[in-house]
Amino acid sequence: MCNCLGETQGKIKQRDMMTEKESATDKIIADAMATPSPAKSMGDPGITPLSPSHIQQNDTDSNAHTGPSFIVVVAIDFGTTSSGYAYAFTKEPECIHTMRRWEGGDPGVSNQKTPTTILLTPDRKFHSFGYAARDFYHDLDPTESKHWLYLEKFKMKLHTTANLSIDTELHAANGKRVKAIDIFAYALAFFKEQALKELSDQAGAEFDNADIRWVITVPAIWKMPAKQFMREAAYKAGLVPRDNPEQLIIALEPEAASIYCRKLRLHQMIDIGTKTNQNGFSPTENVGAGMIQGDRYVVVDCGGGTVDLTVHQIRLPEGHLKELYKASGGPYGSIGIDYEFEKLLCKIFGPDFIDQFKVKRPAAWVDLMIAFESRKRAAAPDRTNPLNINLPFSFIDYYKKFRGHSVEHALRKSNVDFVKWSSQGMLRMNPDAMNALFKPTIDHIIQHLTDLFEKPEVSDIKFLFLVGGFAESPLLQQAVQNMLQGRSRIIIPHDVGLTILKGAVLFGLDPSIIKVRRSPLTYGVGVLNRYVEGKHPPDKMLVKDGTRWCTDVFDTFITCDQSVALGETVKRSYTPAKPSQQVIVIHIYCSEKEGVGFISELGVRKCGTLRLDVTGTESTVVRREIQTLMQFGDTEIRAMAVDVATSRTVKASIDFLSQ
Repeated sequence: MCNCLGETQGKIKQRDMMTEKESATDKIIADAMATPSPAKSMGDPGITPLSPSHIQQNDTDSNAHTGPSFIVVVAIDFGTTSSGYAYAFTKEPECIHTMRRWEGGDPGVSNQKTPTTILLTPDRKFHSFGYAARDFYHDLDPTESKHWLYLEKFKMKLHTTANLSIDTELHAANGKRVKAIDIFAYALAFFKEQALKELSDQAGAEFDNADIRWVITVPAIWKMPAKQFMREAAYKAGLVPRDNPEQLIIALEPEAASIYCRKLRLHQMIDIGTKTNQNGFSPTENVGAGMIQGDRYVVVDCGGGTVDLTVHQIRLPEGHLKELYKASGGPYGSIGIDYEFEKLLCKIFGPDFIDQFKVKRPAAWVDLMIAFESRKRAAAPDRTNPLNINLPFSFIDYYKKFRGHSVEHALRKSNVDFVKWSSQGMLRMNPDAMNALFKPTIDHIIQHLTDLFEKPEVSDIKFLFLVGGFAESPLLQQAVQNMLQGRSRIIIPHDVGLTILKGAVLFGLDPSIIKVRRSPLTYGVGVLNRYVEGKHPPDKMLVKDGTRWCTDVFDTFITCDQSVALGETVKRSYTPAKPSQQVIVIHIYCSEKEGVGFISELGVRKCGTLRLDVTGTESTVVRREIQTLMQFGDTEIRAMAVDVATSRTVKASIDFLSQ
């Protein structure tokens, strides 16, 4: 770690002689002050940097996911609106299997994925997932159904909850609360059971979970607590044991899409500029074959809950990827259109009625939203005929009881002239009315893309890949085309809804394919530095055993938006501020800001603790050296500390979920 140990020890001796002089002076000052030190240390880490700080980079080709070899990789795409799994055997990496078609399904909707809906029995036990959950819940008698717990579109809670923790709760359709971790664990356990059953059927014998590497996809814009939450849910579901974290990889959705898109052959995609499958290449060529060293492309992942944008550059000869600009985006997925529809219903029938109807007739509300979903998919820029949405009988009936007049009367009184009543029990929306529901969500996406394309890192973009379920919307496709005006080619894979799933399998087979990422946060540790008059704020001065320290100093390891190579390790050396210390505690902090001076600053939060017990290990070294290592460039971060004198090592579980 230190390049020249002799030189360093020389420096330590020299500095220790200086330290004795400083300590004597400080003692006199402290005695003269005869008052307690003004600073109250937040973390009081009791460590101080050994000068100089050392940074060392690992061989960037080292794969952070080494470990046991697996027979198969199973990826779970846990979506806001729909979910699914896919797998590939390590011996046949080119052959990706998507799960068997689900029972149930909706007309006009591909059922290679199943709705992200879950049903618990009245005593809160898992009952069913997906179409099965929805259909069973729908067929329950209304007097019975209010006791069952039905949840849908709950994934967004991980993105929108400010202080996400293991205790975060979700609301079921009947208003009852349930722990989010239980719901996510039930869902993952369901996929584990389905995948194991399918693999066992294929193998003709019981398939062992230990032979599977699991991959779970999450939006790239998710903050660290949400990513950790998914990992905790996987442990709880029994997907992987806690003592073998390497068996599970958290993959970023647009990265997975990016890996898959590069492998596309031209007959597997549509160039929406020409609306043809042929683009001057032969249809068997890869898109990657048309890409050369340094080519840049954007992946726009439009899901149900979020829209994620990543910018990648090809690095040849291996075709590794480099992230040029940190993932950006926001909660602009297709469920935004559902919320606009709900707002329209509130405008027509009154928010008090809609709120009441959702709780009192939850199954009928689900029915209404399914009817809307299929019409939503029929919206297109050039559509001229109206879209009819079936109103469930119980909606019409309950409204009459609630208000004392008919649904038709409400429509006439509402002044919403673009929604009419059809005598067959339907709402008739003209195409402009439907397009207006899309507008706020699409405007957000276009604004975000416009901002992204103005960044210097995002110049000369050759391709824009539009992926995710929402990418199928002709309205969104046209808006992206109008915004780009031919600046780059817009490519949509044929199986656009399965792009992330298939890419996640490829990522699980070779996690080292993304070689350089941008750090989403600034990371560092809390330390004590010698107090320097004029440099450090007086309220940060801490007097300890006659020595004046500046407390709460943020010692930066890596800054937000910095390029980090896969497996890059930052090493720093610290020493206990008190030589007699028996337990050395190193707190790890993070922030969304680039320049952080103190751990007490706004927006800085503790995200991990390394605790080294050095009792019973006498060291002959004057200054005990504690090495702290943090490994970056992966989708998750690892940290450890080593007592150099004894080689004792501790690994930190970086905890973003404890409040």
